[in-house]
Amino acid sequence: MKYEQFDKLITEMSGENASDDYWYDVGINDALMLLEQFSELDWKVLMDNIIDKSIEWQKRVVYCFGEDNDAREINIVLSLIDTTDKELFEMCIDSLRFLISDKNKDFIINNNELMEKLIVMASLDNMSGKNCREFLNKL
Repeated sequence: MKYEQFDKLITEMSGENASDDYWYDVGINDALMLLEQFSELDWKVLMDNIIDKSIEWQKRVVYCFGEDNDAREINIVLSLIDTTDKELFEMCIDSLRFLISDKNKDFIINNNELMEKLIVMASLDNMSGKNCREFLNKL
């Protein structure tokens, strides 16, 4: 099962002694290679377990998600978006900006809690607000 290898890698990369430089130079590529090999069961286990992981672990996973418009990735990001951690929330929005497509935007638009949070964030005069405005415009 590839999830176990992925979990071990992300745990090592999100620990106290983990190097951000190593994550961005090497770890992310290793994580992406593992994600490409995920079975449906691996995705299910990731979805079932991610909420119980540390914030840093969650951030590393969200950072791995790209422009594939993969519904599994979107569901994982949406499961984390209710976080109280500002940086994780911003990462989720940033990730969704790239994951949004005609196929899945109605799902996001119909999520009232998310839309309310986005509207509040969009009113901020900072980078987070800008990202939220871009995301809302893309919808």
